[in-house]
Amino acid sequence: MKIKTSKKYAFNFDLKKRKKRQINFLIFHYTGMISEKAAIKRLTGIQPEVSSHYLIKNNGEIVILVPELYIAWHAGISQWHKKKQLNKCSIGIEISNPGHQNGYKNFSKKQINSLIKLSRYLIKKYKIKKNFVLGHSDISPDRKLDPGEKFPWNLLFKNKIGIWHNLNERKLSLLRGKKVSNFENKHFMKNLKKIGYTSKSKICKSKQKFQKLLIKAFQRRFRQKKINGKIDQECLLISKKLVRTT
Repeated sequence: MKIKTSKKYAFNFDLKKRKKRQINFLIFHYTGMISEKAAIKRLTGIQPEVSSHYLIKNNGEIVILVPELYIAWHAGISQWHKKKQLNKCSIGIEISNPGHQNGYKNFSKKQINSLIKLSRYLIKKYKIKKNFVLGHSDISPDRKLDPGEKFPWNLLFKNKIGIWHNLNERKLSLLRGKKVSNFENKHFMKNLKKIGYTSKSKICKSKQKFQKLLIKAFQRRFRQKKINGKIDQECLLISKKLVRTT
């Protein structure tokens, strides 16, 4: 790899190697720990049983935790389209950030610059489709919030990473908060399934509660200025655009 990296190998990963062709997804996370030191200790320790392939530190340094052809334990219970348990077919990148429970903050420019370089390298190497570049909350909406609404998906899209709606911001702001009909509500939920989001939860027993979490996951990814778990005309228009472009 031409990208400058360091190594600090994790304890937890599957010992059996996978084939290069089995890697189809790129998943972004934030560490969600108060300090970077604590995050590194967690990702490389025996307990809890978690790991990822890469960590991007606050200063932009890229750390290899698990070699790419081994399965890291970063996705957990997860689904996108018909693919489940995405650890086996993905590469996980953790980005140092305290997360929502510890004073969630903007990602640094150095972190994002490193992420762009690393992501473009991995996308090219493994021929990862643009709609298979995802956040943890996309694949586990009932469990996870990361990388969250401060994550610059639009900027990544401009660098040929992932998908984005690319709609006029002024037009969207005029639709924000405007109610949808019952028919439009159902149409939006169908669009989420077409985009790739799961329609069922193994964790959340309440269908209504899960639907709200699912909408919030969509908003954190594609409508980051208002995360309220409510479908409005802005969300509906964005979902329609995404269905047409994915």
